[in-house]
Amino acid sequence: MKYIRKEVAIRNVDFGENVTVVEPANLYDCKIGDNCFIGPFVEIQNGVVIGNNCKIQSHAFICELVEIGDNCFISHGAMFINYLFKNGKLSGGDKSLWVATKIGRNVIIGTNATILPVSIVDNVVIGAGAVVTKDIKQSGVYAGNPAKRIRNI
Repeated sequence: MKYIRKEVAIRNVDFGENVTVVEPANLYDCKIGDNCFIGPFVEIQNGVVIGNNCKIQSHAFICELVEIGDNCFISHGAMFINYLFKNGKLSGGDKSLWVATKIGRNVIIGTNATILPVSIVDNVVIGAGAVVTKDIKQSGVYAGNPAKRIRNI
């Protein structure tokens, strides 16, 4: 049986100062700011920008077209999505169908949260297991599926 082997790699990453990466991790063609921590089994894809003082916990997946502000915490197993399958099929590699996600500063994203292509303002907490389907325009704590604002910070 033939197969194609692709190894986990850290390649073409623009690292800031004092960055810790726990391997194995799959980081490529992205930018990671100063004083960041990247846990094991994390994938950060092409073009992603991570701000300063961020912590990305194990098993998080950050796909292309995601920008994360300073002082953010992305918990274990958090997933970012950049394609919504609106036409009912795979994109076939057509990146023009993908949509960007922008995360503000001081945002905490809980364990196993799923973040669809949205914008999230500064000073937001996303609860564990939440599914963010719409832009978050007001600071606060959000939880549920779909995520809804449940209280002020």
